[in-house]
Amino acid sequence: MKKLLFLTGDFAEDYETMVPFQMLVMLGYTVHTVCPGKKKGEKIKTAIHDFEGDQTYTEKPGHLFELNYSFDDVKPEDYDGLVMAGGRAPEYLRLNKKVIEITKHFFEKDKPVAAICHAIQILTVADVLKGRTLTAYPTIGPEIELVGGKYKEVEPTEAVVDGNLVTSPAWPGHSAFIAEFVKLLGAKIEI
Repeated sequence: MKKLLFLTGDFAEDYETMVPFQMLVMLGYTVHTVCPGKKKGEKIKTAIHDFEGDQTYTEKPGHLFELNYSFDDVKPEDYDGLVMAGGRAPEYLRLNKKVIEITKHFFEKDKPVAAICHAIQILTVADVLKGRTLTAYPTIGPEIELVGGKYKEVEPTEAVVDGNLVTSPAWPGHSAFIAEFVKLLGAKIEI
């Protein structure tokens, strides 16, 4: 079975960490969850983002999520795909040079990449979006355009696929997001 790298971190969005991880494990994939500066068995704190009619999402404490692999042991060539959680974690994860190197590896080797919500901020710093069409949480749209990508506004329940990249605006899109990602990995999924 294929092995996947799942990048998350403190204050990543709770659902965007927990749900895709559980879905991919349920489908039989080996999924290594990692965070820079943390080792296997350590935990991250997540945040729950909700849409309650305000101009942006609200944020509440989420769960503790136990990492099952050490970031320092990651060798990107060992993985068939990359998943990136959104939330607040990407705003600091994109400052980590190894995170950027790992991200670039998956694009250079044309391996499937799934990025949701604010995870696209990592892709903007990795400079892998030129000429790509993708979606994200709407506030990331200008960043996508600034690095030469094309931001596509879609419903929060939808996903956008461009080559090896699948994106979705937020956690309501998990069904489409994960279905499209596993299709890129070679699974047969009926939607």
